[in-house]
Amino acid sequence: MDNWDEIRTAFQVAKVGTVSGAADILGVHHATVIRHIDALEQRLGVKLFQRHARGYTATEAGQDLMQVATATDDQFTQLAGRIKGQGEGVSGDLVVTSLIMLSPMLTPVMVKFRRENPDLTVRYMTGDRLFRLEYGEAHVAIRAGDAPNQPDNVVQPFVAQRMHLVAAPSYIADHGLPDTVDNLPDHWFIGHESDTNRAPFFRWLNTKVAQNRIVFRTTDTRTMVDAIVAGAGIGFMSSWQLRAHPEVVEVMASLDEWAAPLWLVTHVDLHRTTKVQAFLTFLKAEAEGWSTS
Repeated sequence: MDNWDEIRTAFQVAKVGTVSGAADILGVHHATVIRHIDALEQRLGVKLFQRHARGYTATEAGQDLMQVATATDDQFTQLAGRIKGQGEGVSGDLVVTSLIMLSPMLTPVMVKFRRENPDLTVRYMTGDRLFRLEYGEAHVAIRAGDAPNQPDNVVQPFVAQRMHLVAAPSYIADHGLPDTVDNLPDHWFIGHESDTNRAPFFRWLNTKVAQNRIVFRTTDTRTMVDAIVAGAGIGFMSSWQLRAHPEVVEVMASLDEWAAPLWLVTHVDLHRTTKVQAFLTFLKAEAEGWSTS
């Protein structure tokens, strides 16, 4: 195809369904969008869109073209993400992703690393969504649980995240503490919104108590900590969180099977770049002083 601009225009029209919407995205006049569509249809000898009062709808031929355009757009996005991380110096963006519960230990490290590399902008993305390293959405991911097995990723063991089952003094005053594991079903608990969450400590809890005993549920670990401190029930805290809340009481000794291993994950295309290697080296050195017991 001689003119990628025309295909890109058709791609945006198909996505948003209107000429004006595509023009806004592309930053061109709506007349340019119409001209590109007309030229592309004339070149291919088929109608790519049905015009109607509400906008444009792709025909069968248009849908076929859009499948090719979508794949090409994804490849360009992937390429752009990789190129952005391939600079020789420690500058530009450094995108790191992890679960929010790891912020207390990771954020100070990233702040210190950026202080030593003033040309760097740190972008710290948290949440349950797995950012796609192969598309350049992140340079370094710190992931918990089973070892990631996505193709083309470099996976390195990091540290083990020790977990503790704890309760606030207010909960203990109202309900006491379980004497043994067998008494756990008589108590109230804080857990994840999804009862299929793969965290080893939540899987363990689901085998010990009925689902109706997990009375406060959330997807955010910060909220879980807030709920524990407020006395909503017994719940899990990491060692880092426990040190920040000395007022809570451990219900029982921490079990090895609760520990959630952490992994450093990078994409093979960016793993050897100066910026990524500098950060990984710095992070590993900082982690040597961490205690997870």
